[in-house]
Amino acid sequence: MEHVQDLSTMREKINTVRKQGKSIGFVPTMGFLHEGHISLIRAARAQNDYVVVSIFVNPLQFGKGEDYTEYPRDLENDSRLAESAGCDLIFSPAVRDLYPPGYATYVEVLSSVTQGLCGASRSGHFRGVTTVLVKLFNLVKPDRTYFGQKDAQQCLVVKKMLDDLNYNIQFNIMPTVREADGLAMSSRNKYLTPRQRVAASVLYRSLQQVELLIRGGERNGAILKENVRRLITAVPETEIDYIEIMEVDGLKPVEQVKNNCLVALAVKFGSTRLIDNIILEV
Repeated sequence: MEHVQDLSTMREKINTVRKQGKSIGFVPTMGFLHEGHISLIRAARAQNDYVVVSIFVNPLQFGKGEDYTEYPRDLENDSRLAESAGCDLIFSPAVRDLYPPGYATYVEVLSSVTQGLCGASRSGHFRGVTTVLVKLFNLVKPDRTYFGQKDAQQCLVVKKMLDDLNYNIQFNIMPTVREADGLAMSSRNKYLTPRQRVAASVLYRSLQQVELLIRGGERNGAILKENVRRLITAVPETEIDYIEIMEVDGLKPVEQVKNNCLVALAVKFGSTRLIDNIILEV
């Protein structure tokens, strides 16, 4: 496995792979890899001749007071895990190279898919996501790219961007990988104290409760969300950012569940903000 940091070297590597007629699978990450990331790398390995994993903690997608400086980093362990999953090349550019002095170009999806959920509570977050991804896609030139459903809103935003900008990249959303108690795997789980880690399992229990109620015939969005709110607030050290039930197409809130829907949560456990979701077919 190779490790590249320099942008010019990256272009040369990708041009060589392209001249060899190989297909390229790409998994963009911020590092501190866990089994969720590994599942994406394995999927890329199964479907492509050459697999690239980027590791870049993107400052543009962190807001004021968020955890950019504290975000966990472990490139040595990431390299070991990525290689074991079938990665051919890790690309870990420096911030100064992707965003040199005077940098002034941004990509933004202005759509209903960016307005609610994390788009409402994390101003500028998705502009940072789409800007860095355009740069990475232009450098890696992948045939296929892989994202996890845990970041469901991000998936919809990136898919919209790829469609609108006419990228010829196959976009693959892979299932959320969970711990034994249902907690979605996340690099930020590292921040949780033992007590908060136990408490965080309420996220998946809440999603399961909504699914059970919908399967039982409940369709009123307010009632469904109130059930979730009661479950979460009964757990110590929790602060709800949002509980939402949205149409999958366009991410618009629903008052009555009539079609397939996204049930999405963002909750703080102490100072650690975690998200989770499920998509329900109705």
